[in-house]
Amino acid sequence: MTFQLLGLDHVVFRVRDIDRALAFYRDVLGCALERSLEDMGLYQLRAGRSLIDLVPVESELGRMGGAAPGEDGRNVDHIALRIEPFDPAALRAHLKAHGIEIGEVARRYGAEGQGPSIYIQDPDGNTVELKGPPEE
Repeated sequence: MTFQLLGLDHVVFRVRDIDRALAFYRDVLGCALERSLEDMGLYQLRAGRSLIDLVPVESELGRMGGAAPGEDGRNVDHIALRIEPFDPAALRAHLKAHGIEIGEVARRYGAEGQGPSIYIQDPDGNTVELKGPPEE
């Protein structure tokens, strides 16, 4: 194995009512709003060492996921797993050996801050982000 899983970095939920969702995660579960990019439609809440991202379905990011959560729509956009080390060449070789196509390495925000990551798909088409260490 070319990397070790360190845990869940974040999960992204698509929501129909952002105010109701924020109230639930803040008031009921005790998460703190850490960062919001309202122009994109992204609200990131701290859940211990991980993040819960909320994306309104009518926002720029939310529309990318198709129909709203329900019988014909999904509400989980993707999950992110924190890995180490994050060696793009070794990751590509390992995943290619398993027949898995990967996206480009990009700089993305996660529970520990900005850092490199890639997206892959599981056998059912669910998106899994492999998240590297934060930038120094």
